[in-house]
Amino acid sequence: MSFQIDKQNPTISTKWLYLFIGIAVIVNFSGLFVPIIGPDGTLYASIAKAMAKTNNFVDLYAYGQDWLDKPHFPFWVTALSFKLFGINTWAYKLPGILFMMMGAFYTYLFGKTLYNKQVGLWATLILLTAQHIVLSNNDVRAEPYLTGLIIASVYHLYKAHSTNSYWQLLWGCIFAACAVMTKGVFAVIPIGGAIAGHFIITRQWEEVSNRRWLVAIVLVLIFILPELYCLYQQFDMHPEKLMFGRYYVSGVRFFFWDSQFGRFFNTGPIKGHGDPTFFIHTTLWAFLPWSFLLFVAVFQFIKKGIKQVKNIEWYCISGALITTLLFSASKFQLPHYLNIVYPFFAIITAQYLYTVQLAKSIRAIRITQTAVIFLLVATIVVLNYFYEPETLTATIGICLLTLLVALLFLPQDIVKATISKVVLRTLLVSFFINVYLNTVFYSSLLRYQAGSEAAMWVNQNNPRQLQVVQLNDEYQSSFNFYITQPLITVTDDNPINYPKQPFILYAPAQRIEQLGQLGWHIKLLKSFERYWISRLKPVFLNKATRSGVLTEMQVVYIEPKPIKDFTNYAQ
Repeated sequence: MSFQIDKQNPTISTKWLYLFIGIAVIVNFSGLFVPIIGPDGTLYASIAKAMAKTNNFVDLYAYGQDWLDKPHFPFWVTALSFKLFGINTWAYKLPGILFMMMGAFYTYLFGKTLYNKQVGLWATLILLTAQHIVLSNNDVRAEPYLTGLIIASVYHLYKAHSTNSYWQLLWGCIFAACAVMTKGVFAVIPIGGAIAGHFIITRQWEEVSNRRWLVAIVLVLIFILPELYCLYQQFDMHPEKLMFGRYYVSGVRFFFWDSQFGRFFNTGPIKGHGDPTFFIHTTLWAFLPWSFLLFVAVFQFIKKGIKQVKNIEWYCISGALITTLLFSASKFQLPHYLNIVYPFFAIITAQYLYTVQLAKSIRAIRITQTAVIFLLVATIVVLNYFYEPETLTATIGICLLTLLVALLFLPQDIVKATISKVVLRTLLVSFFINVYLNTVFYSSLLRYQAGSEAAMWVNQNNPRQLQVVQLNDEYQSSFNFYITQPLITVTDDNPINYPKQPFILYAPAQRIEQLGQLGWHIKLLKSFERYWISRLKPVFLNKATRSGVLTEMQVVYIEPKPIKDFTNYAQ
């Protein structure tokens, strides 16, 4: 069923919307070959790499140690991708992006079903151009999977209700179970919040207690049994394993409680510091260039809904706001957590833009979005000026210039309505921003992720297949994933822990200098500059001050002295 909406403004031709959706998809794939960003992305890639190489799909290992933090589903999918396409950057990112594309498709279906085709198409475009969605399709973690799975589950559960179909219920539960096996039990919050929230607000009490939802709960519990089996096998059956500084750690308990409720109440092994306003100011930049329109759309939706409670849909607003409020009360917060409700945000924003009619509202939207567009373009110009990326080629420059020209003139030629022009210009500025970020900025930025750069260099410059060693630190995951040869990770400078034969070492220059004091023969092979690129600061972004915050990393050839020469080292 479709919910009644006010008479629409003149809309963009469907063929233009399909064209822009196609461009948006290409832009989201434009970071496919950019190296994986550490530490989280390369850590997850390393776990899936170990799974694919050992054919062990039950246990999760990081750096050869048992790993208990995230559930298995993304690692299963990524390991399968590695099996099919080889262990490389794009094989890691591809599944996550495809799940996000699935989410975009279900956003279209849900928007179309709730409202009409135009709203569905606009919502798809808004989702695919929301800034943090595009960033997450470059820096792939669990969120692209989760975003696609959650909106798919909500759509099928909605159809199960509206068509009384148990096949739709089955699909909804399958997607919900995969979401739970991606992030944990809190993944059901936006799903349950969307469905139950609509029934409660519209006072459909008989639907809240309908037996199909009891069946749904049972089905989800059945479908997550593979996850519970793996956790039980790896941890519950081995109380002797030391995890989080203690023994007798239950993987099943961690999955149901410590991983989610423990973070929420800040009582689990992984702790954070909550800020009730965090997701408000995060959404301001993460949902750009649509964030200001989103806030207005939510306000107008609630204002209208108070007067017409039973005549409008509450699925999107319930799923989005319940999740946002709950996460805001949590003590553990990260910007990407809200990506999972962006499909709801996109539909809410799309239906508002589609129905707005007041001249003063349209004028305010035009002024606001013009200011947003100007500030975004200015930000890229300033960033490029101070950062001075060496990856800005003539071909990319022409592409970016073309987008800027299109931003100025194309909307004027293909549509007449002011709102439609605003939407098209906003889309074009998102394309401009993210083509620059993925093809220029991040391509340059990843050169300062020394671990991946060094590993790729060693892969091509170790013809003797010497043993490769790295020092254990918080940056190690990128080197660990990209190295294709057997790797030893050592924790200290005790020579006993190093190979007895000549080897290649990747480590900070300062640590290598200390090893030189042991009398080893050390030959410098290659130097790299390192910076924690997931924590960007102005001092790094400014080329004039960058050198002061870089760490020199080295790849060296070492011929160790016999161990007997160091009999007094440990004393």
